[in-house]
Amino acid sequence: MADIYGNAPNPFGGLSRFFGASARWLVVGLLMVAAVLSGSVYTVEAESEGVLLRFGRFVRLVEPGLHFKLPLGIEEVKVLPTRRQLKLEFGFSSPGYTNRYQPSRAAADEKSMVTGDLNAALVEWVVQYRIENPREYLFDVRNPDMTLRDLSEAAMREIIGDRTVDEVITVGRQEIEVAALSRMQELARRYQLGLRVDGVQLKDVNPPKQVEASFNEVNRAQQDRANAINVAVGEYNKAVPRARGQADQTLSTAEGYRFKRVNEAQGDVAFFNLQFAQYTQSPEATRARIYLETLAEVLPQAGQKIVVDESLRQLLPVLPLQGAQALQSLPQAQGYQSQTAPQNGSGVNKIR
Repeated sequence: MADIYGNAPNPFGGLSRFFGASARWLVVGLLMVAAVLSGSVYTVEAESEGVLLRFGRFVRLVEPGLHFKLPLGIEEVKVLPTRRQLKLEFGFSSPGYTNRYQPSRAAADEKSMVTGDLNAALVEWVVQYRIENPREYLFDVRNPDMTLRDLSEAAMREIIGDRTVDEVITVGRQEIEVAALSRMQELARRYQLGLRVDGVQLKDVNPPKQVEASFNEVNRAQQDRANAINVAVGEYNKAVPRARGQADQTLSTAEGYRFKRVNEAQGDVAFFNLQFAQYTQSPEATRARIYLETLAEVLPQAGQKIVVDESLRQLLPVLPLQGAQALQSLPQAQGYQSQTAPQNGSGVNKIR
């Protein structure tokens, strides 16, 4: 323009200055609008909830999703992971954690504890919790996560101090977890942390390194003792019921035999009384009947018998010889008669 008009005044100079200043103000305005809009839009993640504050005062809870708020610091949103399980680690630290309060601050000091029988133990545990009340979490306690860590350590030391080292390391782990969980929940409600303790889990529980070998020896001996007791109890449970069954069977058999003998004795007594009544009425006839009945029972069991007269001198001519079997049985018959009947002077049995 200076080349065209030379030293003459430029008629478009004022217009250029006007549009240049307006463009600058337009850019500034657009930047301010963009800044305001960017500060007004926010997103709450799926596992979280937002707490909307207006000039630092609680307004409401915001669900997950895209939302708007007043810009320029009028409203502020604090996003809390209320729907995610959080945890605190004591005595150790796991890599890859997302909660900045999760790792142990001083592992050696946290896990060193004294039991109720004045023994030392190294206890590692995990506390699982959630943010239950965002309003209490933000406004009632200055640092609720660290407060929960401190009260969890205090509660665990209290529980461990009430038990022996054997209970802590071996048989009492589940009981300790239940007692510690109940105590931590009580303290969290009392201090209004806005947190809910969901679980307590003991990890590695060991004696100090200086006495670990000796303690392991004692532990193995106790396990061997428990195994021996279990085996003995198993044998007892097998042997005692069997012996009791045999004893019950023997008692039942004896009881049955007792009833049998008593009934037989009562029957014999009744039969004897009946016979005695008949005998008193007719002694001779009763005596003869009893004699004949007795012979009828005894003689069939005596086998073959030979009856000879006492005046007989030679036995062989009158014997019914029936072969070798009769001859073999003759000495037995003679011996039986010689034992049961009196002998005369000639040595021949007499039957009167």
